[in-house]
Amino acid sequence: MKLEPVIEVQNVTKRFVHWQNKPRDIKKLLTQFFSKNKLKVVKHEQVVLEDVSFNIYPGEFVGIMGRNGVGKSTILKIISGIYTPNEGEVLIKGKIAPVLELGAGFSEELSGYENIFLNAAILNFGKKRIDDVLDSIIEFSELGEHIYSPVRNYSSGMLVRLAFSIACHLDAPILLFDEILAVGDLGFQKKCLNKINELYSTGKAIVLVTHSPEQVKQFCSRCLLFENKKLVFDGDAVEGARLYENEF
Repeated sequence: MKLEPVIEVQNVTKRFVHWQNKPRDIKKLLTQFFSKNKLKVVKHEQVVLEDVSFNIYPGEFVGIMGRNGVGKSTILKIISGIYTPNEGEVLIKGKIAPVLELGAGFSEELSGYENIFLNAAILNFGKKRIDDVLDSIIEFSELGEHIYSPVRNYSSGMLVRLAFSIACHLDAPILLFDEILAVGDLGFQKKCLNKINELYSTGKAIVLVTHSPEQVKQFCSRCLLFENKKLVFDGDAVEGARLYENEF
């Protein structure tokens, strides 16, 4: 039986608009309004992704690679629904558990414990699901008593521990990880990779943005390479990682 894709990215283009000299508050607006030498507001448009298409299927472990600024994180945010493409569309079949920017989906004033329920609710997972895996989330995070402290006091490594632990215990069929293994200690990085590999073995679709060719070679079944706003390689993970090492 032919598998249906869980992620379909179809001819996606994403542009960001930046305004030069645009007043950011009332004071600056009034100052510019009454000024004799008014600054001209200039619109700048930046194309980040251009006509990108690919499908991801159940049971695939896809590594996304490319230099900084080529749109790797942007494509994950489009897939997860944070950004909307200017052109094209993305079709998703199944719930997504993303670990993207540090602290995303967390409230700084709430404790790590409270943020477990908040983060799961944002991702559309019910309290019953969290109750079933709460102890496992806390244990895997290795935060100990810090789980009851406000996350505003957490280091970047602690935030990664909590975000990763929540995502990997929600039992979502699609998991997105954006360079999360670039933060934190080596021991926990290894633990995360082992957990991702364990989830992969259960048939989940996993997407990992990384700058590490070794991680792609060791864990991924497929590699996507981005360069100059476009998808320039989609194929075998080892071949893609070697291409990244030699030409990027």
